[in-house]
Amino acid sequence: VQLQASGGGLVQAGGSLRLSCAASGGMFSVFTMAWFRQAPGKEREFVTAISWRGGDEYYTESAKGRFTISRDNAKNSVYLQMNSLKPEDTAVYYCAARTFAAPATLATMTPNYWGQGTQVTVSS
Repeated sequence: VQLQASGGGLVQAGGSLRLSCAASGGMFSVFTMAWFRQAPGKEREFVTAISWRGGDEYYTESAKGRFTISRDNAKNSVYLQMNSLKPEDTAVYYCAARTFAAPATLATMTPNYWGQGTQVTVSS
């Protein structure tokens, strides 16, 4: 499975960005999809995940209320809508996939597949 993330960029604090991740080479509908991020000098961290059919989502406290994950299985894509961005959201964002996992488990379990990252920079 190949995952291709896009949509990153430079935005001012308080602004919004929508990340996309397109999957190919596998059966997208069996994957729980997630977004992780890695800030400079820090370890990669889990942000949010969505179940393989959608409808079950899990967010970290820092993402809750500001970020929304969604997916379109017909387009083999997952999205991350990020609102009210803060400078501390600056990071490389990665999409990831794990087969038939409960979304909350992606916070501690290693995904089966990773995409390349897309840079998000939030200026103050």
